[in-house]
Amino acid sequence: MKAAVVTSLGSPLEIMERDVPEPGPGQVLVHMETSGLCHTDIHAAHGDWPVKPTPPFVPGHEGVGRVAKLGAGVTNRSVGDRVAIAWLGYACGHCDHCIAGWETLCEQQHNSGYSIDGSFAEYAVADATYVVPVPDAVSSFDAAPLTCAGVTTYKAIKVARIKPSERVVVSGIGGLGHLAVQYARLVGAEVIAVDILDEKLQLAQELGADHVVNAATTDPAAAIAELGGADVAIALAADPRSFEQAFASLRRGGRLVCVGLPPESDGPMSLPIFQTVLFGISVIGSIVGTRQDLAEVFRLHELGRTRVVAERRKIDEVNAAIDDVLAGRTSARLVFEY
Repeated sequence: MKAAVVTSLGSPLEIMERDVPEPGPGQVLVHMETSGLCHTDIHAAHGDWPVKPTPPFVPGHEGVGRVAKLGAGVTNRSVGDRVAIAWLGYACGHCDHCIAGWETLCEQQHNSGYSIDGSFAEYAVADATYVVPVPDAVSSFDAAPLTCAGVTTYKAIKVARIKPSERVVVSGIGGLGHLAVQYARLVGAEVIAVDILDEKLQLAQELGADHVVNAATTDPAAAIAELGGADVAIALAADPRSFEQAFASLRRGGRLVCVGLPPESDGPMSLPIFQTVLFGISVIGSIVGTRQDLAEVFRLHELGRTRVVAERRKIDEVNAAIDDVLAGRTSARLVFEY
């Protein structure tokens, strides 16, 4: 099978021929149809974060395909099922986090395309319990970005506990941000989109943003203050400065939801203690979403509540695709089709 492989951190991915893997007990072999390119895949390939993956490995955690083979003991999936391979590739299922419905905090978890091989290949092995069925009405092309970009922003909107009519800033309008705008609108928010590219802001307006701010030409905190300040800021751009700008845009009692993960080399986010305490600001970390969250994301899309903006690519073009993402030349998400 063809696979895009990270052979050394920081080097271009190599397109290689590999043997089709065999599913072990409790696993399924998935014949991939699509796989989205997430910025996390780029961070993984570059070794940007403190906990680094070990080469060689296959990135990818927005994979959608058909079950081609069952491992021993698998009874909850059937050959031919269309499923999604998400970031959460495995969790223990019995720790306090898993039992409480926070499987994404499990300390024993494995992550697709990071600690285990992912979906940048024609076939991938996955835990049968942690793949998520894709409804017939959701195309494999749309399902791929929803599998991470969708569920990650959906979860961020959930943990923000947004009330109807609250003012919500979405900072960074890309693969995640264009979906975050839609989820914020679904819960009744007044949405402010912030980005440094006018074309991304135009997309946000097309998707229902009430206000847009170009952070390259305008101080976003000052512009948002003129609107009355934000109740919630969803920080998606992988840049600590954008997190600080998002914090500065909050009114008293506001909530900053941290989602994007900048490279370790970019340094930490600066958090002013005085304003945090006196203004009663909450800072919340939001990490992807659970299998139930993803099922809800698929259901919303099936109902026609969301729109995925993405471009088609082939896996052979993976390095050019990464360059395009880093240069901001993409409309929202890139999706590899097999």
